[in-house]
Amino acid sequence: MTTDTNTSDGLDVNSVPILMRRKIEAMILKHVLDVITDRTDRAEAEAVIGETCSRSAIEQGKQLAEALGHTPDLTDFAAIQPNWTREDALRIETLEASEEALDFNVTRCRYSEMYKDMGLGDIGHLLSCNRDGDFCIGYNPDMEMTRTQTIMKGASYCDFRYRMKNKDA
Repeated sequence: MTTDTNTSDGLDVNSVPILMRRKIEAMILKHVLDVITDRTDRAEAEAVIGETCSRSAIEQGKQLAEALGHTPDLTDFAAIQPNWTREDALRIETLEASEEALDFNVTRCRYSEMYKDMGLGDIGHLLSCNRDGDFCIGYNPDMEMTRTQTIMKGASYCDFRYRMKNKDA
């Protein structure tokens, strides 16, 4: 089973690099942030942006899992990693890639650089970083991500650690 990602005009959304998609989304979400802030307050605006991006990430995970045609595992997840690294969007140092674990560090994040250039560095975690764990919910809820630091929040690298939940625990 495949997921139809073509729009009514025939454009395959997945053909657009994710870095560019995030930039377009951020250009629009910046205005949404401003409008909600004006109508209520900044905390509510950030909550709405965060929830919006979370739902989007879960939906994207579901679509990619459906396109795969079986329940994804960490090997499948590693195979789609080029979607996020395309056009040097992320520089990754892989530490382990197996059925049991996928561990890597992101040593350069152009998403972070882009949001800072757009004046959105303070909400970049809402626009991108928080998506990472939420994506797993849609892709395979038995997949867990742990990360203790991000470039977006000022660290020198992001530490991604993925595991499958132990069903025996």
